[in-house]
Amino acid sequence: MAAIIHLVRHGHHALLGRTLCGRMNGVTLDDVGCAEMARCAANLRPRPNLIQSSPQRRCMQSACILAAHFGLPVEIVPALDELDYGEWTGRSFEELGRDPQWSRWNRERGSARPPDGESMRSLQNRIVNHLEQLRNDRSAGTAIAVSHAEPIRAALLHYARMRLDDFLAIEIDPSSISTLSAGRGGYRITGVNQRVPA
Repeated sequence: MAAIIHLVRHGHHALLGRTLCGRMNGVTLDDVGCAEMARCAANLRPRPNLIQSSPQRRCMQSACILAAHFGLPVEIVPALDELDYGEWTGRSFEELGRDPQWSRWNRERGSARPPDGESMRSLQNRIVNHLEQLRNDRSAGTAIAVSHAEPIRAALLHYARMRLDDFLAIEIDPSSISTLSAGRGGYRITGVNQRVPA
């Protein structure tokens, strides 16, 4: 079984904090993000048996940096993909700030959803289902799952038994590591948003 899963957010990119990238094509790490992920690789313990990634380019780049460090392949896993933001994909946060639906989404994650997009509940279900499959995979050992802030946050809210509406209570920074450790009763959270030293 997967005794330890490190949930790693992708590194920095040029649109971070300005644009809701979601599943936009062509979003890649910048030099800062590549350097962050190299430091992240040097700080991950114990050595992983498995590295998985969201299909998004910025995650695959991040996972490849980790994989090169550990000499492992990268498995692309759709369950680790970013939330589908539907019509909001590619819009600036400044523009979204004037949208009442965006305000509601950020107050009521448990019931609201992006227009033509995916609900937070659906996101949580898919990532938790994947993590539970990993927990029961006898070959997984220590696994790294490279994903995005929202999927990682959704997983941590589940294992912390917190409401989706409380999503702002958990910060997930670029290239941060959040860790789940498996026990008899399931996963327990043993690290949240751990940043690698600069």
